[in-house]
Amino acid sequence: MLKNLLVHIPSERQVRPVIDSAISLAVNCSAHLDAVSIGFESANIGLAVDGAAAVAAVFDLERERALARANAAIAVFETEARNAGIAYRCQALTAVPVEAFATLGAMARLYDLSIVLQPDPDHTTSDNTMPQEILFMSGGPVLFIPYTHKGTFQPRHIAIAWDGSRLAARALRDAAPFLAHAATITIISVNEAQNPPEASAADLVTHLARRGLTARVESMSMDNAGIQPAILSIAADADIDLIVMGGYGHSRLQERILGGVSRGMLQSMTVPTLMSH
Repeated sequence: MLKNLLVHIPSERQVRPVIDSAISLAVNCSAHLDAVSIGFESANIGLAVDGAAAVAAVFDLERERALARANAAIAVFETEARNAGIAYRCQALTAVPVEAFATLGAMARLYDLSIVLQPDPDHTTSDNTMPQEILFMSGGPVLFIPYTHKGTFQPRHIAIAWDGSRLAARALRDAAPFLAHAATITIISVNEAQNPPEASAADLVTHLARRGLTARVESMSMDNAGIQPAILSIAADADIDLIVMGGYGHSRLQERILGGVSRGMLQSMTVPTLMSH
């Protein structure tokens, strides 16, 4: 049951996709929704300014501008939340990036679900890094909303990316509130021959059936580079509203150097995706 939700509202990127999705989810779940936006301060101001007084003045100006950005983002959310009649709370903060990541990562640990905007590969703002930091630091599920998403979030057709791994199992459990109300469930079985036979796609179908849920299986076998495009292709063909998958089975460094399904999904997702790490 989802009753306590957190949404990160970017202060340096578009906000409408994640706001509309988070509010519609809160409405559908009758959940409380907390919104946080962080205005990022530069960590290098002191390197470019001489004199303590000058440094302090620049820091104050930088913080003021950062807070203005966060407040502007929160104002958009608050207008929509008030109109929707949901229970909500808003918070605008400022911090240097490393402090912001730690703050929001810790804050997210007390929520049933965190909702974030998909990173945009064409931008280099700290808002782009925050979603992955929440995934790694929160200890809970994170719902990524594509930055191309329009309208509300209504997850009626759900796909589970399944390889029998611990992370896939974690995501499956975290997605239980969505699966319980799904109209259709598609299990995308990834390289089944390489997966634990005790946690096969057929076993997952049986497991879901015991909870009154019917699922069908789509099997795929391919190398690592082809998995993410294949998942999105199946999702498009089946008109999927939500993909459920484990996030970052390898370290972030390995995925950055070698590539990976999670990294590829965050770069190219076309469907809201629930990840658990």
